[in-house]
Amino acid sequence: MRDVFIVGCAMTRFGRMEGGLLDLLEEAATGAMNDADIDEPVEGVFVANMGAGILNHLSGVGSALVDRLSLYPAAAETIENGPASGGSAVKVAYYAIASGLVDLALVVGGEKMRDVTGWEATDFVATLTHPQAEYIYGATLPAFAAMFARLYMEKYGVKHEHLAMVAIKNHENALLNPYAHVQQRITMEGILHRPEAIMNNPPVAEPLRLYDCCPVSDGAAAVVLASERIASKAKKPCVRIAGIGQATDTHAVHERKDPTELKAVRLASQKAFNMAGVKPEDVDVAELHDAFTILEIAESEEAGFFEKGKGHVALEKGETSLHGRMPINPSGGLKARGHPVGATGVAQVVELTWQLRHEAGPRQVDGAQIGFSCNFGGFGNNVLCFVLAGEK
Repeated sequence: MRDVFIVGCAMTRFGRMEGGLLDLLEEAATGAMNDADIDEPVEGVFVANMGAGILNHLSGVGSALVDRLSLYPAAAETIENGPASGGSAVKVAYYAIASGLVDLALVVGGEKMRDVTGWEATDFVATLTHPQAEYIYGATLPAFAAMFARLYMEKYGVKHEHLAMVAIKNHENALLNPYAHVQQRITMEGILHRPEAIMNNPPVAEPLRLYDCCPVSDGAAAVVLASERIASKAKKPCVRIAGIGQATDTHAVHERKDPTELKAVRLASQKAFNMAGVKPEDVDVAELHDAFTILEIAESEEAGFFEKGKGHVALEKGETSLHGRMPINPSGGLKARGHPVGATGVAQVVELTWQLRHEAGPRQVDGAQIGFSCNFGGFGNNVLCFVLAGEK
């Protein structure tokens, strides 16, 4: 297997965006190729997308993007793995280069989710639940996250205030990220303790409230991957994909022995660390899939950054803040950067690339050399993790 490097990256602003899905994909792709600035043909285009057929009445997105960018005769693939589509697209492109099939690949993830109502978007995402055991009974992702949160809170002593701390931290980080969807400072008093908090931060699915949930977003992100031969020509520092891990768990959540365990996150993390030859304590910065605030806490434990049941304690001590011992989600995470589902896994890799190239500006983690991402598919039933290494 050959080494694979990230030689270019870019993303659009996340939020309610003008134009169509292909416009967003084109913007991110063009930005990444310009950032790479390598005079070699792109041989493979891998597009991560979950909802174009349902939301935008568009299929064959990969080949449509090749045509839009005039990248013929590059191979084109559209890759769908729910909210982990982006991670899967990066993995497939990695395989193509590591195997020797291609030398230069473009990975683009994107979604245009705000073309429909919030209810329609919620139902669209819920289609990834078990069709007979869950979806037909009206189960949604906020509902699953709420049940998970309630069990976690009772088992480990997590409080509403700890969930709010995740949101407050990630909103603060997003204020430093020009691409973030939600750029709004929030306080504990404003979303929990003041009399008007119930108006500002209403329940979505108890115990989760509005500010415990990520927004519905449009947006796209892209990375250019290359073999070592091509990466050696790069004008900017390259970032190596040092480790990849993927694991699955039962589709139906009720079939899990312990519903407070995210087994696929733990196994995928371990695989990524083993492949990279590093340990959780070697990581300088992490991007975790915080579609709901409780998930950042739980994933930080399953990945091995903190002891099981102690993630909220580390959060309370400030260890996961931008300048803490283990900075998590300097981008603002899904919670504030936004969550166009097909783009998210790629956006995590883009943020880590900026961090490891020391190009993250005011949200730069000092001395970052090793990055980790977790892209969470379904409700933890298909998870991808990556370890990235910057140039020393």
